[in-house]
Amino acid sequence: MSQLNKFKRYTITSALPYANGPLHIGHLAGAYLPADIFVRYLRLKKRDVVYVCGSDEHGAAITIKAKKEGTTPQAIIDKYHAQIKKSFEDFGIAFDIYHRTSSPIHHDLSKEFFLNLYEKGEFEEKYSEQYYDEEYDQFLADRYIVGTCPNCHNENAYGDQCEKCGTSLSPTDLINPVSTLSGKTPVLKPTKHWYLPLDKYQPWLEKWIDAKEGEWKVNVFGQCKSWLKSGLQPRSMTRDLDWGIDVPLEEAKGKKLYVWLDAPIGYISATKQWAIDNNKDWQLYWKKQQNDEDNSCLIHFIGKDNIVFHCITFPSVLHAHGEYVLPYNVPANEFLNLEGDKLSTSRNHAVWLHEYLEEFASKQDELRYVLTSILPETSDSEFTWKDYQARINNELVAILGNYVNRVMILMHKYYNGVIETSGDYLELTDNNLKQEIGGYYDELERSLDTFKFRQGLQAVIDMARLGNRYLTEKEPWKTIKTDPDAAKEALHNSIILIGHLATCLQVFLPRTAQKILAMLNWKADTLYYDEEIIVSNGHRLNQPELLFEKIEDEVIERQLQKLRAQKEAVQEAQAAVVAPAKENITFEQFTGLDIRTGTILAAEKVAKTKKLLKLTIDTGIDQRTVVSGIAECFECDAIVGQKVSILVNLEPREIKGIMSQGMILMAEDAAGKLSFVHPAGDVPNGSVIR
Repeated sequence: MSQLNKFKRYTITSALPYANGPLHIGHLAGAYLPADIFVRYLRLKKRDVVYVCGSDEHGAAITIKAKKEGTTPQAIIDKYHAQIKKSFEDFGIAFDIYHRTSSPIHHDLSKEFFLNLYEKGEFEEKYSEQYYDEEYDQFLADRYIVGTCPNCHNENAYGDQCEKCGTSLSPTDLINPVSTLSGKTPVLKPTKHWYLPLDKYQPWLEKWIDAKEGEWKVNVFGQCKSWLKSGLQPRSMTRDLDWGIDVPLEEAKGKKLYVWLDAPIGYISATKQWAIDNNKDWQLYWKKQQNDEDNSCLIHFIGKDNIVFHCITFPSVLHAHGEYVLPYNVPANEFLNLEGDKLSTSRNHAVWLHEYLEEFASKQDELRYVLTSILPETSDSEFTWKDYQARINNELVAILGNYVNRVMILMHKYYNGVIETSGDYLELTDNNLKQEIGGYYDELERSLDTFKFRQGLQAVIDMARLGNRYLTEKEPWKTIKTDPDAAKEALHNSIILIGHLATCLQVFLPRTAQKILAMLNWKADTLYYDEEIIVSNGHRLNQPELLFEKIEDEVIERQLQKLRAQKEAVQEAQAAVVAPAKENITFEQFTGLDIRTGTILAAEKVAKTKKLLKLTIDTGIDQRTVVSGIAECFECDAIVGQKVSILVNLEPREIKGIMSQGMILMAEDAAGKLSFVHPAGDVPNGSVIR
């Protein structure tokens, strides 16, 4: 029996989306569709569950968006909170509450958390040098600083993370940092902040996370162990910002709480508001009870970029506070790609949810089905419009829809849609069919209890396949003439099987389940997980209707053309943008660079990375190893023999356990395409580039 079954109640959260832009299908596949499926599954099993989410409305990302659009942070969050909330509602994500972190109840609770830890002496108060924009007369939040990543040499890394190689950074790690406000080099100035001593909690965290081995997903557990192996450092829980929640200390006037302190607390404040609205006790879902077996089961659904905050930072805050339950599981998903490329909001390479809902009205379940089929559960996956078409036409239409339609049409053709049986109730009379249906329920439960949603959906579709096979074997359209009782029995058994399909589809395709139940003339609240389906003698079925319609080629071509047009528009806009020149350097600084010609002798991918290649280069001086972040642009075999320009007197540094002894020069256009910088003619290796 799954350990999940021991809990009396469940608290389910999905990552709070930033209220600075619309939702796309990558967001759905990461944190919302899996959680929605799991919550519907728990409700189908009559469990006590609360599912909370809300807009994350603080942090530098909001203020950056406001500056770009020439408006205020409040206007930004009001606009996108409303849009995101409507998209979720229209798509059918079954939140019990969709809250917002700008609410007074959230501000108050976040301050309570900070003061609780402050009064216990948990914070380390210290001055540190942080970047300051002299022109704008303000300290710079992490996202207000860009520079060159020391790991992969991406020149557009943020002060908290390089989005090209995924490395977590501090602003002072950046090479050639630049303020995004003024475009100038910031200066370092001392400022006081309050730090959460993650290094102090590391022994406890290691013990707690080690106990999750085999229970948490391997990708989640592995990332946590990697962070712990690197050694945790104190992390500032306050920021010098003008937008966010005030630090509740007189000496911290003008400072705000770090967004990754307040955002997860948003799960709790949302639950508090839900409890007020529904006359519930929120503490039962969050706080430790007298007996451990009465504690709620807390599960966070997130994308992989948020693992560290939900598995390291937030648990440390909850542990330090002392009154709250810790996450039972954090089934984070990897990333969803689109048509051979990464989903990108900045490049408008996305399928936006609100646009899909407008262009594919009433086809929410079709998207749910396709996304569930390809969920990036332990590795990245890809959405393509051709695959969308194929899965709908070949599976939803040809298997599920076809089976239900065949049975309903035959029931109306032969029996005018009325159930007529010798007893008071219709019963499943085929024991083999009964056993196979039970097996699919078992597979569904095993899959969903371990967050394998793709596998769970497959079990339901296999149940529909079973129905088609059964109908084909029994051939009631033939036996109606030779053995009417056998024909009626086959169709009655098929009606019960459709009832079980409708039960399970409530988890994955809720609108489709409602359509089936409407045709069966049954009420949804009478169907629960793996319960006997009872149909009264004389029950009348409603008229059949098609569950799905085929997706035609021209529909798919329009979507592909739309993506191409979006890509071309972005490329045209980027082509007109030239990166600004950096500040002048002296002639002596330039002559200190020793750049030589070389040849790549060997290339191989660096294990457990997507962007890094290990290059062996003949520099004319020696053969040396260089780690370069070009793996997404070039194949290893294709660049062996490539002439390069290499900076040979760069201080060696260890990258992913490999000592890198230089840096090759690359040209990058506005669209991010890389090209080698190399001599035009046959120049010997080791020639000096002046």
